[in-house]
Amino acid sequence: MQERDFYQKVYEIVRMIPKGKVCTYGHIAQVLGMKISARMVGWALNSIAFQQTDIPAHRVVNRKGELTGKKYFPSPTYMRDLLVSEGVTFVDDRVDLSKHLWLPERDIIFED
Repeated sequence: MQERDFYQKVYEIVRMIPKGKVCTYGHIAQVLGMKISARMVGWALNSIAFQQTDIPAHRVVNRKGELTGKKYFPSPTYMRDLLVSEGVTFVDDRVDLSKHLWLPERDIIFED
């Protein structure tokens, strides 16, 4: 899979994450058949940092529910503020994954 195609598929999945839910980098990588490439999902999202897009990158967190991507937003609290405005709750500094984790469909099919 070429990098550009991979990035576009990441964006398609991130667009599917409903308001009030989050997904992890690892779950996105897994549904794309690249379970060990969670870091590449982060790179895809970092490539659109500070751009106006329809991609809700704030809804992607690490496997512990931590906001590791927050440095790619306009302020250190921006990502959390967006999530809270959508009804996402936190336990300490982590998203409560027991309430808000969205798992992408295992059978997402991407047409070439």
